[in-house]
Amino acid sequence: MLIVITGAAGLVGTLVRPLLRRPGRVLRLIDIAPIEDLGEGEEFVQASITDLGAMTAAFDRADLVIHLGGHSSERPWEQILETNIQGGYVVLEAAYRAGVRRVLLGSSLHAVGYVAARDAASAPVLHPRPDTYYGVGKVALEALGSVYADRFGLTVVSARICTVGETIGGGGRTLSTWVSPGDLVRLMEAVAVLDQPGHHLVWAVSDNTRGWFSLDAGKAIGFHPLDDAENHLGPETDGRDDPSALLAGVFVDDAHPLGGTW
Repeated sequence: MLIVITGAAGLVGTLVRPLLRRPGRVLRLIDIAPIEDLGEGEEFVQASITDLGAMTAAFDRADLVIHLGGHSSERPWEQILETNIQGGYVVLEAAYRAGVRRVLLGSSLHAVGYVAARDAASAPVLHPRPDTYYGVGKVALEALGSVYADRFGLTVVSARICTVGETIGGGGRTLSTWVSPGDLVRLMEAVAVLDQPGHHLVWAVSDNTRGWFSLDAGKAIGFHPLDDAENHLGPETDGRDDPSALLAGVFVDDAHPLGGTW
C-alpha cells in the first residue's frame, strides 16, 4: 500500500508517521521543508502543494492521499487563498488525474468556530461558521472535497481536526477537544480501506469523557477512537471547561485579529 502525506513535516505529520509505518507499506512524504529523519518504507518529495504537476506525479499509484499541507493557523487572506484554498484544489485535482480513489482532507474545528460548545453535538454535521480566514480556507477545502467526490466518484473524508497532541497540556477545553496521535492514525487507517464513494464529514477527536462532538459520522466509516483525555490528567491540569464558550477558543479574542499572523 502506498500512502502519500502532504505537509508531512508539520505537527500532525510528524506525530502520525511512526504509527503509520507497516511492513510492505510505503509512506511518500511531501513538504516544502526538508525531512531528513526518514524511516524504513518512507520516501520524501520536496514540493509545494500548489504545484499541480509535482502533485500529480507524487500521487502516482497512491492508494490514499492524506492532505495535511498548508498554513496551520491564521494568515493574511492572500496567503490563505494561495496556499490553503488553491493548494486544496491542486491536491484534489492531482488525485483525480493520478487515479487516486481515496483522499483524507485535514479540515479543522475552526470551520465552525463560531458554534457554541454546547451546540456542537446537536447534529452529526454542523453548518460552516468559520472564525478566521484560516477557517474559511477549511470550509472551502470541505466544499472542494464534496465537488470531487460527487463529480468523479472519489471517496473523500473531510476530518475536522481538533486539539492535536501527545498530551493534553494544561487541560481546560482540551479535555473536550483533544485528539491523540493514536486516534488520528485510527481514522487514517479507516479511510485507507473505506469503500464508500462520496464526501464524508467527520470529527477527528478522541472519545473524551467531556467531549462536545458527535462521533456517529466517524463510526459510520469505521473510525472508532479509543483514547480519552480524562486518562491523561496530571497534577497541574485545569479540569474546568466552558460549554457556553465558542469552539474557536482564543482564535477570536483581541490578541488574534482577523488576518493576523500567529
